[in-house]
Amino acid sequence: MSSHKTVQTMKPATAAKKLGVYLEATPAEFQEGVVSRDELNALQTDPPEWLRDLRRNGPHPRQVVAAKLGISIGGLARVGLMDPLTTEQIDAMKAENPDWLQRERATQAEVRKEAARAKEKNAGTDRPRS
Repeated sequence: MSSHKTVQTMKPATAAKKLGVYLEATPAEFQEGVVSRDELNALQTDPPEWLRDLRRNGPHPRQVVAAKLGISIGGLARVGLMDPLTTEQIDAMKAENPDWLQRERATQAEVRKEAARAKEKNAGTDRPRS
């Protein structure tokens, strides 16, 4: 009795999200096919030129835009930035440092501090008492 391994595949949108790229900016063959786990691993370890270029220049999906700006995806939504942005646009925004970006960064910093406090508090309650 022999067992054969089923190949795991994912939709292009899922693969693009895992790769941190904007799906609509990927090549047509990537968008139209399915991506196996092995193909995804190969793209991550040895990215082709189109993937390196997208990661470097964009357009970037919201989660990457938010990370590059140091704010949350919710923060992007609050200021109406729902479209993908290029690295050049993000860099210009960072250089301009508008009030909304400063506010959202401060909000994000508070959220992170609170999460760290909660984690620290929970770590203290996990220890057995003697």
